[in-house]
Amino acid sequence: MDFSQVLAEKTDTILQKWVIEVRKDRHIESADDLSYTAIKNHLPEVLKAMVTVLSKSQGNDVKSIVVASWQHGLLRAAQGFDPAEIAREYHLLRRVIFETIEISLLQGTPTAIVRAMRLIDTVIDEAIARCFNSYFEERLRELQQLYNSLALHNEELNRLVNSNQDYLHQLAHELKSPLASIIGYSDLFLRQQRQQNRVNDTQVNLEHIERVLRNGRHLLHLINDILELSRYEAGKVQPEPELTNVYELINNVLEMLEPLAREKNLPIELNCVRAPQQVFTDPLKLQQIVTNLVSNAIRYTESGSIEIKCEVLDDQKWAIAVTDTGIGIAPENQTQIFEPYFRVGCSNKSFVSGSTGLGLAIVARLVKLLQGEISLVSQIGVGSTFAVSFPLQLKI
Repeated sequence: MDFSQVLAEKTDTILQKWVIEVRKDRHIESADDLSYTAIKNHLPEVLKAMVTVLSKSQGNDVKSIVVASWQHGLLRAAQGFDPAEIAREYHLLRRVIFETIEISLLQGTPTAIVRAMRLIDTVIDEAIARCFNSYFEERLRELQQLYNSLALHNEELNRLVNSNQDYLHQLAHELKSPLASIIGYSDLFLRQQRQQNRVNDTQVNLEHIERVLRNGRHLLHLINDILELSRYEAGKVQPEPELTNVYELINNVLEMLEPLAREKNLPIELNCVRAPQQVFTDPLKLQQIVTNLVSNAIRYTESGSIEIKCEVLDDQKWAIAVTDTGIGIAPENQTQIFEPYFRVGCSNKSFVSGSTGLGLAIVARLVKLLQGEISLVSQIGVGSTFAVSFPLQLKI
């Protein structure tokens, strides 16, 4: 019995059955949208090489197996197959071949059957190995191309950002004006609708306009933060120091943020017994630092309390610390917390809503501008303490 001739005669049948099995197999999802020709790929060449190997007269044709399976791997990489899907393909091919020629195999001698089965297994194993080699080489080539492309894009992006800093700054200013107008008119419309006190349709209008206001304010806040950060990075922010009453400044911040804390039933404890009477610093930037730290504490705390402690450290320095009982910050995130756009997540969200990821980045830069230092002590589920130390006298 010449099994190579049997295999040659049944090649088309094997291919048709194999394509059907590949389409049916839920482990090969990448083939779902491929045509018959695209799935068949270079399998006819693999089967042709198998016929040659099985033929005693023609001898082994390793080269054709290598070429066919190599091309198969390249195409499967381009089609988006993963390695497990390719392995599954060859598993199905082995099964379909033996099922198709089973009756013919049983008519041969035991020695001939064993030889044929061993040769078929050898060809398929070789094809799998060559296919995987080409597949991974193609993936590595794509990865190198992607890396090179990303490196070039990163260089170009840095160049554009550096050369267009003024343009981005101007664009943010241009966005602020129409946005402020939208918020203003929306706020006016909202108050008018509430005064008219209509029902049903008015309620729907109110919900829509409140959504516009909420998102508009968030966008305006984000633009202001971006402007602040870009001005600092461009070296356009300079301190304007003057004698500043620290206790009064902190009280002003608490009066402004008290409604936010009251909404969440969070008491704010203020300890300024050892606070300095006056310091020589930039009051606006100091107020911005305190406001961001306290508002962050409120945002990330659902229960418990917030403590603000202010004290003189020695004859040259004073410090302010804001402690909350909030979600805390994981140790691996504590080095990133002052980077732009980094946001801390909570148990069921990737980040807390309302956060832009710019507040602490701005705080860190303002602290440095006021010649201070900021530190963080935090534990997940327990809370965080942001402590900032400043010179009593800002050097100019």
